[in-house]
Amino acid sequence: MDALTVILIGIIFFAFIVFLKTIRTVPQRSAFIVERLGKYNATLEAGFHILIPFVDKISYKHTLKEQALDVPSQMCITKDNISVEVDGILYLQVIDPMKASYGINNYQFAATQLAQTTMRSVMGKLELDKTFEERDTINVTIVEAVDKASEPWGVKVTRYEVKNIVPPQSIKDAMEKQMRAEREKRALIAESEGDKQAKINRAEGDKQEMIAKSEGEKQKRINEAEGRAAEIERVAFATAKGIREIATAINEEGGINAVNLRIAEQYVNAFGNLAKTNNSVIIPSNLSDIAGMISTALTVIKDQSPKTTK
Repeated sequence: MDALTVILIGIIFFAFIVFLKTIRTVPQRSAFIVERLGKYNATLEAGFHILIPFVDKISYKHTLKEQALDVPSQMCITKDNISVEVDGILYLQVIDPMKASYGINNYQFAATQLAQTTMRSVMGKLELDKTFEERDTINVTIVEAVDKASEPWGVKVTRYEVKNIVPPQSIKDAMEKQMRAEREKRALIAESEGDKQAKINRAEGDKQEMIAKSEGEKQKRINEAEGRAAEIERVAFATAKGIREIATAINEEGGINAVNLRIAEQYVNAFGNLAKTNNSVIIPSNLSDIAGMISTALTVIKDQSPKTTK
């Protein structure tokens, strides 16, 4: 291989390197910081770009996507002097790539440290019981503090989430006992309320039953009274009708003779029955003159007949 060939190969290799240094492609949701001769020159956004070889240099590369940073767990002292272990997740996004490059050396590390510092400060103002209830307040406080501090860095803190709050084992045991006692208390209260309601329901049921029975008894007596009244009324009407029929029959032709015969039969049957059922019998003085007694009864009927027909 002669010297000319070596030089030609060198020129081609140099041209290839220059070509690589000249062309830059920036991915979507990314930003590259270009320095020209060691000084900030431009921010390259997504797309195809051409640089000046050996003059322009890509110094920083940033993603514009939202980033989730794991905040390591740390020990915090609550207001009631109890040590708890707390960790979380910090969400942030690069808004100004130039500030993120020159405003601070490592914005991710700085934001994480600031979140931990703020967390210790917030936990020191709360009692242990409140730390579990005030998660939203803790999150908002840390976001406000870190976002305010990271503004010169070109970084926007979107949110912070507390993952775990772990108290000591002794405190866990005490909390479990407290929770168990509280559950038992609620169970007893619920049982007593149920028993109370059951008694009220039974009393109300007995009341309704007694009312229903009294209403039924009342209706029964009303119905019986109405039945007896209707019975008496019908008997009276039937008796009156019978008397009217008898009176009509007596006034007809042959009615008196039929009455005479009926009276004689009843008279004889009555004395016959007395003789069968009693040891002593009251005998009229004129028993021998039965015909005379019947005649006397007929005379009474005859005397009354004209009066009833009037």
